[in-house]
Amino acid sequence: MPRKVKSIVLTGNGTNCEREMAHACRMAGSDVVDIVYMSDLLYGEKRLDDYHFLNLPGGFLDGDDLGSAKANANRILHAGVREGKEKLYDQFLRFIRAGKLVLGICNGFQLMVKLGLLPAFGGSYGRQTATLSFNDSGRFEDRWVHLKMNESSPCIFTRGLKGMYLPVRHGEGKFMAGDAAVLKRLQKKGQVAVRYSRPDYSGPAESYPENPNGSEDGIAGICNEDGRLFGMMPHPEAYLHRTNHPRWTREDLPEEGMGAVIFRNAVEFIRSKEF
Repeated sequence: MPRKVKSIVLTGNGTNCEREMAHACRMAGSDVVDIVYMSDLLYGEKRLDDYHFLNLPGGFLDGDDLGSAKANANRILHAGVREGKEKLYDQFLRFIRAGKLVLGICNGFQLMVKLGLLPAFGGSYGRQTATLSFNDSGRFEDRWVHLKMNESSPCIFTRGLKGMYLPVRHGEGKFMAGDAAVLKRLQKKGQVAVRYSRPDYSGPAESYPENPNGSEDGIAGICNEDGRLFGMMPHPEAYLHRTNHPRWTREDLPEEGMGAVIFRNAVEFIRSKEF
């Protein structure tokens, strides 16, 4: 029998996209979808061990104090669960080392980078080697962008995808590698899974507004080396139905929005023999 897929959507402390992300998981066919507050994990009322697919939604974690998602990264790294037997971060590491899937969108992507879950070269989790910083425009960017997928990337979530059109909503989305060696290694290993693109998908976008934040190499999303951990700034959960598209009354669009495929790829992988 196919595996019963259990998805967890982590919320609280300023997250505001959890319902859309949970709906995306349901659309993708996940059998169980639980929206769980950070406090539920800290009090031991819920455990990551009971799930296959961890979703880290967008929002403004802790008001983005200390920088986007940095305060929550410190909470996860250092806070103990109520029983006092382990740090919350221990559950994250156990989840990852069991080969389960993690998806971080926008603030969730920022969280993964600042937790050291991405890019995590050689499985070295917990060490931050890149960051996401303030947009070059100096303001919050709320617009739709074209994305080109790296078809040679190991990323589970982008399998079969060539290009997408999704919204961005962020003030700190500029991807910056720690140094040139980090960027080169990301490129060499195919961990740059998604780039901002020109409208004709002919290549990475280097200038504003196609590249909405000034990210190095047009980077919009990266994965870890085995493709099971993935983070991106654009919001696939915000385009699940044709009516989410800004031109839905003017174009003949499919009923299902492009963003749904990201979640379906995850659920189908969990049900497969690869998982």
